[in-house]
This record gives sequence, C-alpha cells and structure tokens, in this order.
Amino acid sequence: MTIAGWGLILLFIVLLVALARPMGAFLYRLYLGERMPMAVAIGPVERGFYRLAGVDPRREQGWVAYAVAVMALNTGGIILLFAILKLQGVLPFNPQGFPGVETLLAFNTAISFVTNTNWQNYGGETTLSHFSQMAGLTVQNFLSAATGIAVAFAFIRGFARRQSAGIGNFWADVTRITLYLLLPLSIVLALFYVTQGVPQTLVASVTATTLEGKRQVIALGPVASQLAIKQLGTNGGGFFNANSAHPFENPTALANLVQLLSIIAIGAGLTWLFGKAVGSTRQGWALLAAMVIMLTVGTVAAYWAEAAGNPIHQALGAVGANMEGKEVRFGIAASALYATVTTATSTGAVIAMHDSLMPLAGLVALFNMQLGELIIGGVGSGLYAILVYAILAVFVAGLMVGRTPEYVGKKIEAREMKLSVIAIVIPPLAILGLAAVASVVPAGLAGPLAKGPHGFSEILYAFSSAAANNGSAFGGLSGNTPFYNSLLALAMFVGRFGVLLPVLAIAGGLAAKRHVPAGPGSFPTTGPLWIGLLIAVIVIVGGLTFLPSLALGPIADQLQVAAGKTL
Repeated sequence: MTIAGWGLILLFIVLLVALARPMGAFLYRLYLGERMPMAVAIGPVERGFYRLAGVDPRREQGWVAYAVAVMALNTGGIILLFAILKLQGVLPFNPQGFPGVETLLAFNTAISFVTNTNWQNYGGETTLSHFSQMAGLTVQNFLSAATGIAVAFAFIRGFARRQSAGIGNFWADVTRITLYLLLPLSIVLALFYVTQGVPQTLVASVTATTLEGKRQVIALGPVASQLAIKQLGTNGGGFFNANSAHPFENPTALANLVQLLSIIAIGAGLTWLFGKAVGSTRQGWALLAAMVIMLTVGTVAAYWAEAAGNPIHQALGAVGANMEGKEVRFGIAASALYATVTTATSTGAVIAMHDSLMPLAGLVALFNMQLGELIIGGVGSGLYAILVYAILAVFVAGLMVGRTPEYVGKKIEAREMKLSVIAIVIPPLAILGLAAVASVVPAGLAGPLAKGPHGFSEILYAFSSAAANNGSAFGGLSGNTPFYNSLLALAMFVGRFGVLLPVLAIAGGLAAKRHVPAGPGSFPTTGPLWIGLLIAVIVIVGGLTFLPSLALGPIADQLQVAAGKTL
C-alpha cells in the first residue's frame, strides 16, 4: 500500500460525492419533463420521433402499460441485434470481411447487450465488424442504459406521487434520456478520449514494424464512441478483447480516472434526484452514504488483499504485491479500485484479469455483484435495487416498533413486501441454481480451466456476473460453448427483467397511495441509524444467501493459498 494509492482512492470518493448534486439537479429537470439545454437543436428531433412512433409524450401510463412498453423495446432490440450479428457478413462497414456470428453466440450477445450486461464470449476485434460494433452494440448500449434510468424515474414517481394512476410515459422518458443526457455526454467523452489517444476511425487496422523487425497488425476502429457510452451507461463491453486494459481503450491515467467517474456519475446523481423528488434531499444523501460506505469498504479490502501479495510466491522469494494479471502502468491501487467500482456497478469493464486477483479480492468482486449491483449500481438499476432493500429495511424497523412501516410518506404493506421479496430473490435463484447445474454436468465442468475451489469460483463468478447484468468474468472460464451461451443468456434475461418488472409493479402501487405525514412513531430514514440498518439488512441478506457458495469458492481458495497449496 502506498500514499499515492490511498490518494487515488480518496480522490475518487471525494469526486464521486461532489458529482452527485450537479448531476442530480440535471436529472431532476429531465425527470420533471422541463425544457432542457439544447432544446432548440434537439427539440425538433425529439418531436419527430414522437410523430414517427405515434406517441403522445404527455399521456401517462400505468405500471402495466409502462412494463409492456419496456418489454416491447427490449424484445425488439434482441431481435434486431441478433439479426445484425447473423447478417454481419453481408452488411456494410466490414473491412475485415468477418462472416456472420455463430447462432448461439449471436443469441447470447444480443441478450447480453440489451440487458445492459455486455458479457462477451468473443474477442471484439477478431469477431465483429465495425457495423456490428456501431449499429448493433453501441446502439443497445444507449437503449439499455436509457431503459434502466427510465425505470428508476418511474419508481421515483411511485414514491413521489399521491393517489396517481400513472407513473410516467416510457417512450417519452427513454427518448428524453437518450437525447438530452446520454448522447451529449457521450459525444463530449468520446472527444476527450480521442485527445488521450483512443482511436475513432473506420480503418480496420494498421501494420507496424516492431523493434525486432517483425510486422504486426494492430486492430483499429470506432473505439472512442463505444468507450464513452460503455462506461457512462454502465455497460462495460469492450471494443477490444482486453477491454479497458487495452492501451487503445485506456491510454492514460487521466483517461482511467475519467472512466471511473463516468461509471458512477449518473448513479450518484439519481440518489440526489430521489431525495429532491420526495421532498427531502437528505433521503437521497442517506442512500448515497450507504452506497459510498459499502464501496469504500470493498475497495479497501481488495486493495489490502492485492497489496499483501501471494504467500506462495513470497515463499519462493518473490516478495511484493500481487502483480499477476495487472498492467504495470496502472498498478495495484488503480486495479483494485477499478475492479471494485465496475463490480459494484453493472459495468463489468476491467483493467486487470479478475481471475488473477487474490481470492479475497475476488470475493469482494463476487459479493458486489451478488448484492444486486446496488452499491452505486447500474444506471437506474442501482437506485431501484437499493430502494427495494430500503423497503425491506423499513419493514424490519416496523416490526421492531410494532407498527405498519412507512418510507418517505408511503405505507409499506403486504403487496409491496411480496413484490420486493420477489425482486430480491430472483437473481440469487438464477445465480445459485444455474451455478449448481454447471457444477455437476459434464458440459459445465468443461468450462473452468482451474480445479478445486478456484474452478468453482470461475463458474460462480460467471453466473453472478450474468444475473447481476455486470458482464465481467474470471477469464479462466471458457464460456463460448453451447452450454454456457444458453445458460448465461437465461441468467442475464432473468436477472434483468425478473427485477425490473416487480419494481414497476411496486411503483404503480405506491403511486396510487396517499401521502402519510411522518408522526412521532415514524422511523427516521435519514440519519446514521437508518444508514447502518440499511447496510446491515443488505449485508445480512446477501451473506445468508451466498455465504455457503462463497465458502466453497474464494474463501476455501484463500485458505489453500495461505497454506501454500495449489491444485
């Protein structure tokens, strides 16, 4: 551990908190449907989309209609992206001459990018054409992020509105989010990345002569545009197979910091938006405080585990931190911070090989995803995930004081609790159920390269990443097989929509309720006691659910490493 390393972590946390209010204020105007900056230029485009689609943006939707619209857009996205990947060989902007993608891989990839997961069972620069990268993956990066934010808007309206039958208009929400938020910020970020050395070109490659006199083909393409939205929208899918460890995706320390901040900017701002919408910004700050505390604890644990090094290597005289699988230009602190941030959100981008993390650092990444990506979380999905846990926490508090629980002025009753439990248990069912299948059938056991606890960790990580819509991987798992392409696609779909639909149902029920003013018996949900209770409920529920599997995987792996044993 170094002063520079701690300085980087501290700087990131300070900037994270500082971004929350200005981003939240912008999101609040977007949420209300107010006239936005650049409306003179973008307004005609927005209205043109509404006329083309036959949508009245002022017409409110109930939760069922909102959910149908969400599923219609995303189902259409899956079909469109699958078709683009299969027809890649005859579509334009294919200077590499790549053929169409194999059917199950195309199916897995289509579901992956539509669900904001961006799991990649392929090498981007050796498999996909520029057209597939731009018109296929990048477009879905925008739409999946906009969908998550739109659902978060709908959920916030459920808490903020009083006796309302509507929770907004999905088509208006997703259009405005894309045009006024994601697209302008992505353009600015893409231009910034170009100044740092990230390519943005339709050229397929260049040929260079190495110092040894050999000729090397270096892949190029429209990298900066995809990089901008992959991080801003917490997507994570890399243009290159090495993802953000590739110098063309992450060329400088400044670019690395900007990537980290762009990952969490919208998620942090949504917490402030929530507080503002329900009439108390302290509510939003309390949620953000819980998120930041959990993120900080995870980062410190991962940094400590990596800086302590590998006991097996140290016994052989290689004293020092664990640099296996890491870029020297990033080092231990940046790698630990990046791994924690991208698994605490639904981003999944990497600058180091997670399979080479020390088992305890790998446990941090695993547990972050298994908690449901609610530590800052994905854009939109992180907010509604932690609000579901907030409903559970106030229910626990209500049991303690013997009264019907309430949260930000809404009574939490049987319907909300049932739907919250459904949203909480569906991802663990997908993770543990499918990981169990993969751990016993020959097709599943053929995937991990490692044996013993680490091999099980590779399987568990894959399904945790898929169901949490994260997309990162322990690289030791060979996932491009019929078995893993099919099961991981199922985990991604269930993990996304198995949470999203109950959340919309909760929003519809809450919006229809009247507001209940806080009274003497109300449990305060803004102070340290509430923040501690919320964190405790999250960690206890996650621990009770996943501790047995973690004990078989990274915990057992750490004990073996400490004892000097390998398999």
